[in-house]
Amino acid sequence: MKSSLIFIINFTISTIIFSQQNPEWIIYNSSNSGLPITSTTPSPYTTVYSIAIENNGTKWIGTEKGGLAKFSGSSWTVYTKSNSQLPDNTVYSIAIDAQGNKWIGTYNGLAKFEGINWTTYNLLNNGLMSNSVQSIAIDATGNKWIGTYAGLAKFDGTNWTTYFTWNSGLAGNQIQSIVFDAQGNKWIGTASGVSKFDGTNWTSYKTSNSGLPADLVNSIAIEGSGTKWIGTHGYGKGLAKFDGANWTVYNTSNSGLPSNYIWCVKVDVSNNKWICTDAGLAKFVGTNWTVFKKTNCNIPDNDIYTITIDGSDNKWIGTHVGGLAVYRSGGVIISVKDKNIDELPTQFQLYQNYPNPFNPTTEISYDLPVNSWVTMKVYDFLGKEVSTLVNEYKQSGTNVETFHGMSLTSGVYFYRLTINNHSAGSGQIFSQTRKMILLK
Repeated sequence: MKSSLIFIINFTISTIIFSQQNPEWIIYNSSNSGLPITSTTPSPYTTVYSIAIENNGTKWIGTEKGGLAKFSGSSWTVYTKSNSQLPDNTVYSIAIDAQGNKWIGTYNGLAKFEGINWTTYNLLNNGLMSNSVQSIAIDATGNKWIGTYAGLAKFDGTNWTTYFTWNSGLAGNQIQSIVFDAQGNKWIGTASGVSKFDGTNWTSYKTSNSGLPADLVNSIAIEGSGTKWIGTHGYGKGLAKFDGANWTVYNTSNSGLPSNYIWCVKVDVSNNKWICTDAGLAKFVGTNWTVFKKTNCNIPDNDIYTITIDGSDNKWIGTHVGGLAVYRSGGVIISVKDKNIDELPTQFQLYQNYPNPFNPTTEISYDLPVNSWVTMKVYDFLGKEVSTLVNEYKQSGTNVETFHGMSLTSGVYFYRLTINNHSAGSGQIFSQTRKMILLK
């Protein structure tokens, strides 16, 4: 089965309909939206540090000194110290758990927001070792991993476990980034190197014992193959790729990287790398680099702090002085609408599931221009079949299948649509595969 399963990631548009006039860039700032002003010098602007997106598409935006902004797509709500129990108006990190609770890391403590009720955590009332919460990640079992300026904490909802350089193999106490690989290992970026923690054993990577180009690690992203992409900010040494054995370093002298100072790295569903630098946003595909700057596109600032990618492949980009930008090649998708049932498709098409990432259910749409035998199967990252969603004769039109992932673990999955002429096993006339992410 593994040899016959060919994964083809090819983003297209379907029941997600957008006008041909939709721009590739949409900019939100304090003058045209509900984003708060975070500074007035030399003129009013908004600094965006963090972005998280709910399964329903709601965006949560952490700012510097302006509080936490919620954007539903049509309305804005801003939470600050003065109108809520947010512990500080500078928000470094945001994570959303399986119940939809928001975990918010600020300059002066951690907050949990359930939609109405707030719970705050700080040095005085819990196991946090510093009130400056730089990063938050939630693992498959719901544990919160909290990176602070003075150590790492694990919170299971009741108990706190703390990790420092003196009681663990942690490379450094200043935690910048936390991500999990497909095996559940924790990869922790610190100001003193990278640490891998499997729950028992620690492995640390530093400039002194590996190909890591600098010890100050701001961001780590992991692509589908398991390769790690590590953004550094120490002495301007650039981006590192680590496949588990070999290191490759990209910098301004050997690649299209616009700066060696990396703030954030993300990998999209097509395994393209998006690198936020202080001199522009870079996209890396295979061997090709594309750099987005104020001089060649509508990006509002060259100093890019963060990027998050939604289920429609829109890139939500947080900047230093330019507020929030949204980018998608071919046009930003701003709404999801049902197709007119009177409009028959003109070609076979498999669409990106929505929402993506999802927990625990998601919908998958596909177009049939003619009556056809349809088979749709879901596979895990290793190519093992985990579900058959449909295997029957279908009428022409747009069809929607619902995939339930309650019994599966978090990770990358692939869904494959196969179309045959009249019956199962007859001549195959169409096949397409897409990638989706289950995040519990």
